[in-house]
Amino acid sequence: CPLQINFFWNLGFLLGVAIMLQIVTGIFLALHYTSDLNSAYYQIFFLIREVYYGRCLRYFHSSGASFVFLFLFLHLGRAMFYGSYFYSSSTWFSGILLLFFLMAIAFMGYVLPFGQMSFWGATVITNLLSPFPSLVEWLCGGYCVHCPTLKRFFLFHFIFPFLLCGFLFLHLFYLHFLSSNNPLRNSTNNKIPFFPFIFLKDFFGLILILCLYFLQTHFQVSSLSHPDNALEASALLTPLHIVPEWYFLCQYAMLKAVPNKNAGFIVLLTSIFALFLFGEIRNLTTFCLLNNNTFSLSFFFLLVLTFLWIGAQF
Repeated sequence: CPLQINFFWNLGFLLGVAIMLQIVTGIFLALHYTSDLNSAYYQIFFLIREVYYGRCLRYFHSSGASFVFLFLFLHLGRAMFYGSYFYSSSTWFSGILLLFFLMAIAFMGYVLPFGQMSFWGATVITNLLSPFPSLVEWLCGGYCVHCPTLKRFFLFHFIFPFLLCGFLFLHLFYLHFLSSNNPLRNSTNNKIPFFPFIFLKDFFGLILILCLYFLQTHFQVSSLSHPDNALEASALLTPLHIVPEWYFLCQYAMLKAVPNKNAGFIVLLTSIFALFLFGEIRNLTTFCLLNNNTFSLSFFFLLVLTFLWIGAQF
């Protein structure tokens, strides 16, 4: 590994650990979950109240999703800040595909407890596909969120993480094929062995993150969830404010900012697909004349400001 890399390069390892923890806890949760409209909500509370350490297992998984996206945003911000897309476009493209998978998995997993906010959040997102009725019927098993929707979301939420692992290994293959970037943004031969130097950094970060995990799951069990999601879903009672989890606030604010539903959906997709363009910047002759540092820093601060400002509108 390059000698100059700092602790920001440990975020990818921590993200991988967080994803593995989600997969392991998710498998154990699936043993207790029932994807039935009338019993999904009560099955979650049965797990919390009656199963030995079920409360820790459930909140370890639900709070772990926030840790996954926290590491994901920091990892993506580091790659953008240091211009990693100039260094390896293949690694960048595989990372953005991982982002898409994680967003889909997180959305479908949020619906599974079938609380009040889960139900109405799923209703809002599935209604975005209303211009394509056949697609809505395929996804929901009908024209609204109902029992088939819960079964399909549970199936996709269980299968997609294993597909995610395939793209994760592809991402690591491209990373080790070309080696990591470094803060100086140059190709250097001044490298050090991964073990023990980088391994010790990763191990220290792992211990720190595990401490944060246990603090969250034992003392602030539901602080990262919306209070309305502790209520049973009711199609006759709409929440005062339908809001997603904090990591989707920016995208949801785009939907609310655009009056037309279809136009808002296009803006939302464009904001995510625009990340693919960074992998092609190195191939465009227009940007070859630009200073890599200036371009990377400008877009990094622009996207961070946009993300924080739009998300803070809630």
